[in-house]
Amino acid sequence: MQPATAKPLYIRMHADDNVAIVANRGGLHPGAEFSCGLRLVEQIPQGHKVALADIGEGEAIRRYGEIIGHAAAPITRGSWVKEALVRMPDAPSFDNLPKPNGGAIKPPPLEGYTFEGYRNSDGSVGTRNILAISTSVQCVAGTVEFALERIRKELLPKYPNVDDVVAVTHAYGCGVAINAPGAAVPIRTLQNIARNPNFGGEVMIVGLGCEKLQPELLLPEGMSADDEIMRMQDEGLTGFGEIVEDIVQMADARLKILNQRRRETCPASTLVVGMQCGGSDAFSGVTANPALGFAADLLVRAGATVMFSEVTEVRDAIHLLTPRAASQDVADALVREMSWYDRYLAGGEADRSANTTPGNKKGGLSNIVEKAMGSVIKSGTSPIAGVLAPGERVSQKGLIFAATPASDFVCGTLQLASGMTLHVFTTGRGTPYGLAAVPVIKVSTRSELKQRWHDLIDVDAGSIATGDATIEDVGWEIFRLMLDVASGRETWAEHWKLTNALALFNPGPVT
Repeated sequence: MQPATAKPLYIRMHADDNVAIVANRGGLHPGAEFSCGLRLVEQIPQGHKVALADIGEGEAIRRYGEIIGHAAAPITRGSWVKEALVRMPDAPSFDNLPKPNGGAIKPPPLEGYTFEGYRNSDGSVGTRNILAISTSVQCVAGTVEFALERIRKELLPKYPNVDDVVAVTHAYGCGVAINAPGAAVPIRTLQNIARNPNFGGEVMIVGLGCEKLQPELLLPEGMSADDEIMRMQDEGLTGFGEIVEDIVQMADARLKILNQRRRETCPASTLVVGMQCGGSDAFSGVTANPALGFAADLLVRAGATVMFSEVTEVRDAIHLLTPRAASQDVADALVREMSWYDRYLAGGEADRSANTTPGNKKGGLSNIVEKAMGSVIKSGTSPIAGVLAPGERVSQKGLIFAATPASDFVCGTLQLASGMTLHVFTTGRGTPYGLAAVPVIKVSTRSELKQRWHDLIDVDAGSIATGDATIEDVGWEIFRLMLDVASGRETWAEHWKLTNALALFNPGPVT
């Protein structure tokens, strides 16, 4: 905990920056003087920006060495650069973007790191051993949840090697334009969630029968509908009790198979890690995200697959990403996903500025440009090996951009579909977010959050801001914790069984 008498401190990210963020807990009062001689002319909360020089109206405001806005009015040196004073710039053009130039850092391989995982017949490796019951329509969700209570109470005790049984429920399937181009996104998302490595290849689908999304559409290629699907309308079952019993018996058959799985020593290269930030603040791009970016580079060096996402939170950094693309095709794919999302937002009469939340602003982030510059840092420095459209399954190693909305729940759902087996989530404001299908590691941007939420946060990256640890120190801590969690160690979210409902991304029309 920082004492009230601590000397005034600010954090400046780049030599060209004309603003910095106040680091002191509780902020600073007027008259506070930094070691460089800068004196505050007004009170500034922690994480909010102080002007390091006079900034004239219309002049650029720089943080991370990038223009995050232009001054809406003159800003005096030592004053608070409030949100209202930062006029957001236009989004970067897709014309004349930097081309891949091999400039991405390619460090040597990192060998010898392993974890204890569950091998699957398709070559993938899970970090948990879970039975998933997929659904083709929301109508059956209540019935499946009812059956789930029986399965957990009556069956799971018989199968000690199975971690859990989860229901993949959603609001899709009925009253949708099933042949519209946008329908491909939720359909392939559900198809690929059923194939997640943590589910061990055991597919089980409960449908109603009359829905637009027929259960067969969710089956992986080559699977038999007769063996994997139960339809409530078509089974000739009498009464609710028989319907539930049928679901329980289907689950029992699969639990017997999953119970035979055992953890084996697997190379770190078989991990598929998803990265996300939520409840972000001005420290996100200073502490937690750089440390996670360092850990991501370690994973890539070890041969693993690492996904970063959230289109609107990297859109303004597109000019920083295309030079890191492994090829021009990858650079073109980045632009494809960004421009698709621009059109999607425009169709809803919105733009990327709708992203930034009240909590983000309270934490010191003025706009989506500043937020994006801090968000993209968690991608580290590795070359970008590939790009996935929403809900596509990953098929290659290295750093991957998996296009998703920035919504925590939608992003997590889509990364789960892409094959994620472990999730790392950075937060400055704090969130109890969790997923039932994969372990979620929480990393705090500030030590104050870790102190308050000591039994919700797994890693404190705030020690970077106080100088008690380096980005490399915390990056290695995250990397080692990922291997431990992949081997079965519980995260705090798992300990408390905190899980959020899955949320499909459906850009298609509802009829």
